[in-house]
Amino acid sequence: VSILLLVMKLLEDRDLYGYQMIEELRRRSDDTFHLKAGTLYPLLHGLEEKGVVTVYEQETAAGKPRRYYHLTDQGNAALREKETS
Repeated sequence: VSILLLVMKLLEDRDLYGYQMIEELRRRSDDTFHLKAGTLYPLLHGLEEKGVVTVYEQETAAGKPRRYYHLTDQGNAALREKETS
């Protein structure tokens, strides 16, 4: 299973920000899969360039806005295609 597919699968259910994705992958893998930020963010940037994800910012109580990633219709179609192949 590719990291790309894992990230797309995470975004299938809800929009997440980067740290949430890292923690969710760790949780779902019973603490065996540790994705590094230096791997995740370039991957997300590539998905954004391809139109697979969109990005939006949301304010937080701490003040600094978070960048949330959303799987687009094109991304959902690509995920379905990868799951069936």
